[in-house]
Amino acid sequence: MHLSVKDAAGLLAVSEKTIYRWIKREIVPVYRIHENYRFNRAELIEWATSRRLGVATAALDEPESLTLPLPALTTALEAGGVFYRLGGRSRDEVLAELVAHLRLSDEVDRDYLLRVLIARENLASTGIGEGIALPHPRDYFPPHLPRPTVTLCFLENAVDFGALDGVPVRILLTLIAPTRRFHLHLLSQLGFVLKSAAFRRVLAEQGSREEIFAALRQGEVEQKLA
Repeated sequence: MHLSVKDAAGLLAVSEKTIYRWIKREIVPVYRIHENYRFNRAELIEWATSRRLGVATAALDEPESLTLPLPALTTALEAGGVFYRLGGRSRDEVLAELVAHLRLSDEVDRDYLLRVLIARENLASTGIGEGIALPHPRDYFPPHLPRPTVTLCFLENAVDFGALDGVPVRILLTLIAPTRRFHLHLLSQLGFVLKSAAFRRVLAEQGSREEIFAALRQGEVEQKLA
């Protein structure tokens, strides 16, 4: 879907003036179509997530799935799990180990999913800085997935993901969802909670599962109050 400047401002909860300023500085993904600026929804949300900007939840609604409740981030992480000491010494080796650990149904083609994740990284790094990356498929929503998942992995070896700050990645947060709406919702939720210094500190310290979920729940509470 191609969003207008007004739509983009509503999605990111900023003024249109701010959007135009970002366009002028060439820091936001935008297209020029017939003298008008247009934005791709998924690209814009990914960009906002990488910069830890908020996204208006109502703007994620898609008519075909409005009857389904949006998943909570904690529920998705409980489904996806937390893994420590994930192996691999290169980006692609780490992604292969990640796919092997994902809690997916037997119907999901893991080889294809790995190719999708590698292609996504080749397009643009999902490293968001401070040693964190959010590897995820952009336009692949496995139909056999019973529920959306977020999987947290701590790497045994720091790996170069080409993040903007140049810091090697030690932490992966991977989301896999059966619908675009769930995917964008969870991506925006991750972007918000990663603004929390307390949550990032627990990740940096590779805290226990209990500490991670406690910090995540606190982050969700803060989002509701924002």
